[in-house]
Amino acid sequence: MLFKRNPDGIILPSEITPREVYEGRRQFIARAAATAVAGSGIWEMANREAFAQATAQRLAATRNAALSTTEAQTSFKDASSYNNYYEFGTDKGDPVENAHTLKTRPWTVTIEGEVKKPVTLDIDRILKLAPLEERVYRLRCVEGWSMVIPWVGYSLSNLLKQVEPTGNAKYVEFTTLADRRQMPGLRSPVLDWPYVEGLRMDEAMHPLALLAVGMYGQVLPNQNGAPVRLVVPWKYGFKSAKSIVRIRLVSRQPRTAWNDSAPNEYGFYSNVNPNVDHPRWSQATERRIGEDGFFQRKRKTLMFNGYDQVASLYGGMDLKKFF
Repeated sequence: MLFKRNPDGIILPSEITPREVYEGRRQFIARAAATAVAGSGIWEMANREAFAQATAQRLAATRNAALSTTEAQTSFKDASSYNNYYEFGTDKGDPVENAHTLKTRPWTVTIEGEVKKPVTLDIDRILKLAPLEERVYRLRCVEGWSMVIPWVGYSLSNLLKQVEPTGNAKYVEFTTLADRRQMPGLRSPVLDWPYVEGLRMDEAMHPLALLAVGMYGQVLPNQNGAPVRLVVPWKYGFKSAKSIVRIRLVSRQPRTAWNDSAPNEYGFYSNVNPNVDHPRWSQATERRIGEDGFFQRKRKTLMFNGYDQVASLYGGMDLKKFF
């Protein structure tokens, strides 16, 4: 078998294989390895460690039924062990194996830019800034898979209102931690670190845009973006920045990591739109994690991931051009 290798050793976004292609290979390897280490408990170790991280602190939160889906939830095991978090590796199993190096305390988030009251908040103050809610959101990945996760947090607007945005604030830029001592994936030039994402101001102020500090009633596991992350359920998952250290309100559309890396594949808006194919695969259907049986049919992908209440934000926009 011949393997094509980039001469510069750089992993391009177009070379990252979608799940549908490599899933069969991964399952075969997993079965073979499980047989080889039967009785050793190695395969259970990662899941035990992931669970131990998340149960370190339970969070009291009230379920927001109005903003929650009633669909069956993805298991904690799947949601905490199948992740995209390239700072800890590009393979889906890398984050749960490598993110134990992330130190989430002390932790601060700076909010600055076009605001009247810039501030730096530690994680404990962020936890107490507004009443915590549990919201069960669908999350759709651009690679064609999805999950249903009970997140814990509150609307991002609660935080933004505290700093009093000026009239020049048109966009919100999110910068995530980039520490080579803690994050082995930063050695890869797959992206221009640190990871940066952005929203339009009205998107950021929408009640659905969630500043998340937990999931499944517990603090966030490291591999899921601890200690504080964004969850924007009507956009593809990569728009929901993890391990945030800075939020900046700006007057112009910010440059974002994936849009910089591959603008023909990852638009700034990145709304879930089944009518706009990714250049390398269709976005019309999705595979729900946990429903991976051989005869399980894919689900039809919904516009805005089913969150029709955000449609008014894009009235008059060509969502094939502004994808």
